[in-house]
Amino acid sequence: MGIKYSVFIAASLDGFIARKNGSLDWLPGNDGQVQVEDTGYNDFYAAVDTLVMGRNTYEFVQSFDAWPFAGKRVVVLSSNYPFTMQVVAEHVWGTSASPVELDKQLEQLGVKHVYVDGGQTIQSYLRAGLIAELTVTRIPVLLGEGISLFGTLQHDIGLRHRSTRMFNNGMVQSKYEVIR
Repeated sequence: MGIKYSVFIAASLDGFIARKNGSLDWLPGNDGQVQVEDTGYNDFYAAVDTLVMGRNTYEFVQSFDAWPFAGKRVVVLSSNYPFTMQVVAEHVWGTSASPVELDKQLEQLGVKHVYVDGGQTIQSYLRAGLIAELTVTRIPVLLGEGISLFGTLQHDIGLRHRSTRMFNNGMVQSKYEVIR
């Protein structure tokens, strides 16, 4: 069967996942005023056993008051690491392996479901044809510029719509299966 790779991410209406400087200050709840509804993230997160992210995302997450991925295996992709995964911190490994090469390493570890996070990492996993499903929550804000969720693609990637939910605060979440 192989490993299932999934994306669960928020994006502005114009397709950005962060400001150019990486800031997420535009996301609901960051101002302490907006009550954020349950978007299904906790259920999604409970179903994954491993996270794969790029170095920029990892460094950003390290700035949080508490490590949000306790108890999960986290793999950080960076050219600064060797090909084979090496321990970076507790439950955190680093590697320079490509998505396809890392897939082989993770399969040997018995990994079943991977949460892929971070713009460049999501793009590289899409290009490698490994993403099985995407859950994208559109935030009702236009940023005008920033870090693009998808960037440029070498070819079309077909998606099959699975569901769409609208939340009281105006967010719209759509789930897609990647057509292989």
